[in-house]
Amino acid sequence: MSVTAFTPHRPWTSVGVYLTGFTLRRGWGATEGAVGLWLWSGPGLLHPCSGSVSVWRDEEGLRGFVARPDHVRIMRAYRDRGGIRSVTWRTDRFERAATRERARSLIEEWCTRPAPRT
Repeated sequence: MSVTAFTPHRPWTSVGVYLTGFTLRRGWGATEGAVGLWLWSGPGLLHPCSGSVSVWRDEEGLRGFVARPDHVRIMRAYRDRGGIRSVTWRTDRFERAATRERARSLIEEWCTRPAPRT
């Protein structure tokens, strides 16, 4: 499982982030090991926050996605424009409700605190 969040330093950056997220989503299902994906965005015009919750068959699938050229290009383009947070964990069995609850808790925490500046 993987949960990510991007919090831009400037609100107008969020428009590009949303668009690139949807672009990445189109080819996501063809990625080896991909099982499920939820894109999300938090409320707030002045302090937007968005990201994804993804389910993978194995760690290699996640690493393969992260290393894809389109993902690398997008991450490089936005790395100085906001803060990124991510958490991964393993489970023996996918449980939708437990995954959703853990993701919701992380997202609420991340979207109520400013993104770290690097």
